Order: sequence, then structure tokens, then C-alpha cells
Amino acid sequence: MNDKRIVITGVGVVASNGIGKEAFWSALENGATGIKEVSLFDTSTFKTKLAGEIKDFDAKVYLGEKGLRLLDRSTKLVNVAAKLALEDAKFTVTKENTDEVGVVVGTTLGSVWSISEFDKTALREGPRYVNPALFPNTVINSPASQISIRFGIEGFNTTIATGFTSSLDALMYARDFINFGRAKAVLVGGVEELCLQTYLGFYKLKFLAGSKDEGGIELSCPFDKRRSGIVFGEGSAMVLLEDFESAKARGAKIYAELKSIGYAFDPFRVNKYNRRGPGIRKALREALLDAEMKPSDIDYISANANSTIEADQIETEAIKEVFAETASKIPVSAIKSQVGETFSASGAMQLAAGIGSLEKQFVPATLNYEEKDSHCDLDCVPDKSRKADLKNILLSCFGPSGVSNCVVLSKYGI
Repeated sequence: MNDKRIVITGVGVVASNGIGKEAFWSALENGATGIKEVSLFDTSTFKTKLAGEIKDFDAKVYLGEKGLRLLDRSTKLVNVAAKLALEDAKFTVTKENTDEVGVVVGTTLGSVWSISEFDKTALREGPRYVNPALFPNTVINSPASQISIRFGIEGFNTTIATGFTSSLDALMYARDFINFGRAKAVLVGGVEELCLQTYLGFYKLKFLAGSKDEGGIELSCPFDKRRSGIVFGEGSAMVLLEDFESAKARGAKIYAELKSIGYAFDPFRVNKYNRRGPGIRKALREALLDAEMKPSDIDYISANANSTIEADQIETEAIKEVFAETASKIPVSAIKSQVGETFSASGAMQLAAGIGSLEKQFVPATLNYEEKDSHCDLDCVPDKSRKADLKNILLSCFGPSGVSNCVVLSKYGI
């Protein structure tokens, strides 16, 4: 159980189906997909053409002209999300409070494009001809560091790179810093950008829907029998996490309370799921135990479900085992059907979506759910979002690296 009450007071989102919390929440409620044909790079030689790309993204609209020229896409995305979160929370970083404010960003591939482009110049023209001003973009902590620089945050700055669960692992890190009394407020979330290098990596691994030699449709359809892999997506979501007493003292609007985080690490094989799913089972149980809740207390599960054959089935079986007879009564939906698999940012996207669900009292739909799979027989909320009385929700996130992270959020004031 947490030592302190910890709450969320600000939400900033830059997603393929909406920029800003209201646009994002409205898109989720209305079933508006952000998955479209890729325009950032040429896909003519690929079998796959789709991604959750943020079209016509212009950071200047949100951040102004100053200091953007040398920043890469990941850094711009996360800085816009951070600014939106701070504005939403009506939180101003000052000389008086800056030592009590921190930044934690989950990102694993956020610097891949910058590294590739920097090295390309060095290899083609020689290391003497690279632009040294672009070098800071090549380090993995660049996005988080630029947030601290731009907003004057001096408490601490951390980057978490654990793959699919990076954002929720960052949330766990931020929670601990508040519990330890080392911060009163933390900007926390994740970012991942769409670029040729990361897209090609997932394509070569045949992780993308429609990329396998034996065929398969290019579609993000979690829990559906036709699923064959992910549709990659990009985006950033940041929230302001605060100590309850501090948030209350400054009269902040509180969206939700962070009740618990269940974590598990089950190393199995590189890029291969453990079919028995011990990690996600442990994380689900720990999240309920730490929140001091029964399965019946959970009103909605925001699923990890990313449209891969194994992962969706593993998650279904884990939920059925942990929630027992309650499993069939709880709506379980996948926002990745609308924004794609955003990798390190996926947990943050689910977090921002979950806050919207509590705020607007709705369960997002699982789009493209047409053919039932007997191995994924939960209430997947197909096609249309659903109005619901939501008090407690659970976010589920895991990946083939063996890390699992589940979070319980509660509507404030219940």
C-alpha cells in the first residue's frame, strides 16, 4: 500500500487520433482511429503501409519558435505533451518549488532516428563533418532532459527504457520518489516516434500485421480471430503526478488517485512471450492486493492487447484466472485498436485514456472486432464505446521482454 496518497492533476496527450486531452478522449469515445497510411517515409517496398502516425504535427503551434530547430521528433512530441500536462494542471515551476519537481520519461527507441542520421553523416562524409549541435539528440535521455531545460525543472530527471512497459515503469519510479519525500510533483509519461528505422525493425522481426510471408491482413484487431500482429504507432502522453496534500493545498483539480502498481519480471527468451504468462498473472494479483481490492471492485480493464496472436491470448487467460467468475462481467477493451502499438509510450497512452474514462465515464471500444476467437472470450466492447459507472479501473501492460506492469486508478472522491 502506498505511504502517501498520490493523485493525477494534469494530462497532456499527443496521439495519432487527437492532440490534447479533450481531442484524444473524444476520439476514443467516438471510435475515431488514428491508423492511416504512412506519409513520413516511403513504404513502397514493404508489404505494410499503415501506422498510427500523427499527421501534420507542428510543435511550433504549442511551443513557439524558440529552441526547436535542432530537436528531433521524439523530443518535440514529449515536450508538447509535457506543456499540455502542466497547463492542464495549472502548475507553474518556480525557483521556489523547482527542487521538489521531477521528470521521468519512458522511451526505448526515442533516439534511434537521430543516432542513425548522425552516424550516416559520419560514415559518408567523415566524423569531422557532422554537426555537433545534433549530437545531444543521439542520447536516450535527450527527450526527458529537454523537458527539464524548457520548463526549468531541477528536482531530478530520469529516463526509463524497458520496452513495452517503459511508461508505467516510469510511473512506478515517480510514485516512489513522491513516497520517499524527494518530490511533491513529477511529470511522468512516455514517448515513441514513428520513423523508418523503428518501423523497419518491427517489420524485419515480422511483428507487424501483414508482414509475415504466409500473409495476414494489415489490421489492428485485438482479441479478433484474424489478428496477425501489431500496427505500429507513435505519440506521447505525460501526466502530472502529485502528493495529495500538495495538490489539495494549491486547489488543484484532481482527475484520479493512483491506488497501486503491480510489477513482475519474468525473463524467458529474447522477443518471445512466455506462453504460460506468469509475469502478467503476478502483476495483476499484486495490483489488486496493493490496492486492497477484490476483482469485483474493478469496473474496467484497459488491456495491453496489441493484436498479436500470443499476447492477446496470454492476457485473456491471465485475466480469467486472476478474476475468476468476475472476468466475464468486466469490460476489457484495447485502445491500441485506435492508436496502434506505441511501444514505450503505450502505458502512458493507456494511462491518459484511463483518466479520460474515469472523467467522462465511458469505456473505449475495441475497434475491428468482428470474428470471435474462442481463446479470447472476454467482454471486449466491440465497435462502440460504452457509457459506464466507473470507480476503479485497471491498466494492463506487458511485453515479450518479460516485464509486466499493472496499475489501478480510482476516480477521485469515491
